[in-house]
Amino acid sequence: MLNPFIKNRNYLIIYLAVWVVIILIQTAILSYYQGINLFSSLNDALVFNAILALIGFNIWYVLRFNLKDHQNIFDLIVNHLLAAIIIIAIWLASGYFILRALENQSAEYLEFLDQSLPWRAVIGSFFYLIFILIYYMILYYEDLQQKMQIESELNNLVREAELNALKSQINPHFLFNSLNSISSLTMSSPEKAQEMVIKLSDFLRYSLSHDRNETTSLRRELENTERYLDIEKIRFGKRLTYRSKVPEACLDAEIPNMILQPIFENAIKHGVYHSTEEVLVEMRCEPNEEYLLLHIQNDFDPEAVRPKGEGIGLANIRKRLQLIYQRSDLLEIRMGKIDFEVILKIPRKKAHINS
Repeated sequence: MLNPFIKNRNYLIIYLAVWVVIILIQTAILSYYQGINLFSSLNDALVFNAILALIGFNIWYVLRFNLKDHQNIFDLIVNHLLAAIIIIAIWLASGYFILRALENQSAEYLEFLDQSLPWRAVIGSFFYLIFILIYYMILYYEDLQQKMQIESELNNLVREAELNALKSQINPHFLFNSLNSISSLTMSSPEKAQEMVIKLSDFLRYSLSHDRNETTSLRRELENTERYLDIEKIRFGKRLTYRSKVPEACLDAEIPNMILQPIFENAIKHGVYHSTEEVLVEMRCEPNEEYLLLHIQNDFDPEAVRPKGEGIGLANIRKRLQLIYQRSDLLEIRMGKIDFEVILKIPRKKAHINS
């Protein structure tokens, strides 16, 4: 893994700027308080701080690959103590011999250099502590970001798997009913059977071609729903009547794909299927700033046995909406004496829909 000062140019600039400031401050202190000439003071500050900056830069690799994964606190402390002793010894020795070579004519400075080694060792320990604290903070932050990214990817995979599972529960149910109808029609009405096969093929082509964004326009979804209703009209004939009251302003709105067909399937199953009279299935759309309100309403025979609960199709839709929008209040069911209504509230903002 690259040093964070290499990965981020701004960090590197700040790092170098800090060391320039430290060099200037140390030069001023040595010259003003210790009485060392300006040239020797600048040499001292440049040599020791340049070496320390280089060592500090490379402590990252020691920490990242050797000391980060120790779990035992005692071993971690011992390893850091050993690393600090070795690093400070290398720093002092290299700086000491370089400055003795540069300042071999200045007896006063050489005497100061010999006397300064103990407090330089303390300063080196302080800088080592600062370096490891900064690097540990960076490592913790990077690990946290990585874990959050992995968690987000896993959540997306789980969410996608759940959505696919819900869809797989819906489509086979409809396919099973359609194939049964086609089987019946092949003997009594081959032309209708052929028409139904074509409609079913178009319907399945749409259901298999939806994109990964989980959304489509209401226009496309209605076109597919009408294919489904055409198939069902072949089964039920005049008993099924469909009416659409969808204004043009609604048609380009984005909604979850394959969200309407299960609702119409539910309306036919509990309305048309048990009735001998004509049953009206009606869809209305009411757009506003926050939601696209979709109303699907059907008549039903009040003397027929009413189904308990929502049924698999509506329960799956409720779950899909919750997964996509992270809300549980987007599907509403109203049951009257002779009519049944499902209301979908599709948020106009797509902030919760992940690709």
